[in-house]
Amino acid sequence: MSHSILLLPGDGIGPEVVVQARRVLERVADLYGLTLEIDEANLGGIAIDREGQAYPESTRLKAQSASALLMGAVGGPKWDNLPAEQRPERGLLAIRADLDLFANLRPAILFPQLADASSLKPELVAGLDILIVRELTGGIYFGEPRGIRTRNDGEREGYNTYIYRESEIKRIARLAFELAAKRDGRVTSVDKANVLEVTQLWREVVTRIGEDFTDVQLDHLYVDNAAMQLVRQPKQFDVLVTGNIFGDILSDTAAMLTGSIGMLPSASLNAHSAGLYEPVHGSAPDIAGQDIANPLATILSVAMLLRYSLDAGDAAAAVEAAVSAVLDEGCRTADIAATGEVVMGTEAMGSAVLSALKGREGNSQ
Repeated sequence: MSHSILLLPGDGIGPEVVVQARRVLERVADLYGLTLEIDEANLGGIAIDREGQAYPESTRLKAQSASALLMGAVGGPKWDNLPAEQRPERGLLAIRADLDLFANLRPAILFPQLADASSLKPELVAGLDILIVRELTGGIYFGEPRGIRTRNDGEREGYNTYIYRESEIKRIARLAFELAAKRDGRVTSVDKANVLEVTQLWREVVTRIGEDFTDVQLDHLYVDNAAMQLVRQPKQFDVLVTGNIFGDILSDTAAMLTGSIGMLPSASLNAHSAGLYEPVHGSAPDIAGQDIANPLATILSVAMLLRYSLDAGDAAAAVEAAVSAVLDEGCRTADIAATGEVVMGTEAMGSAVLSALKGREGNSQ
């Protein structure tokens, strides 16, 4: 069976890290007998420059027929002066909506080799394994009406709409419980039900869905308390489920628990397991083209792609083991290097992972 993979390198460091991830993807496909058809398309700022819009029709047609998509990053100051609806980030929102990628999975796993790189004491984060399940196609990022207007008194005001339908909450909640049932059996739902009616509905619906999963424990936290608990006692969490804006913020908070945002992959899935996979980090235009970006989050996104969209769990595990192996060997990019450690570049780190995969060839047939 052939799988079509669409690469969306994007902007800033995106092309650099995607190149390394592609090398790993092609190598692990050879090792595990996977047939892949790999193509590329434009998304974000590069798409604006080349095709006049952040999510052009040429990309849309390729995306809709792909088994999975692997993205680098989008955006940068070059496009900051464009109207909001024309900026690169709108391309990312558009492709999520177009493919109905309603579920964003962001694991926050601490590799033991990087415990000293975390902003918290090693004993607080050792063994950390959290999965943040973020609803991705609803909430305040997509709600209408939205905009900036001038009041009758002449003052300007900005406004957005925070809205969730019951069906949107049901499907993300059910997925969170299903994932928790395969992990440690605990779901924490994050809301602001004390002041926001939309999250009062969220809490009510999540509670009702939880009644179908008697083997999974459910508790609720307000988002401000959840943020505090993430940095106070992060290992208390198993699966966190929340809406779009809260998930956006909490997942970046969780990123620093692991030592670097450059280590965190993510998956955005629809109901048919087609997904968009990307590192959590941004486009980092200030370091683009300097061969210093950390490609490991994008490489780990390849592992998620293999596991969730191609159902190739063994191949995914091999990629994750290769990343762990290079960390064991002391391979470090600048963002995860301790004082005095040797720093390697983007391409060298990709090559190190490739070598670790090659070392497993005899065991992967």
